[in-house]
Amino acid sequence: MFAGLPSLSHDQQQKAVERIQELMSQGMSSGEAITVVAQEIRASHSGERIVARFEDEDEDPEE
Repeated sequence: MFAGLPSLSHDQQQKAVERIQELMSQGMSSGEAITVVAQEIRASHSGERIVARFEDEDEDPEE
């Protein structure tokens, strides 16, 4: 699967980590916090995007 992901600076990445930790400290699960922060970044990001390929671990390499 390919996805256009926001290209974040180190500072932006650090702020995202801090936001995730903040949400988790309020009782949110890590997966839910990551999803929320990712949505926030996508909604507000206006910079470049990178292309990333995610491989499904369940895929059969023979196919």
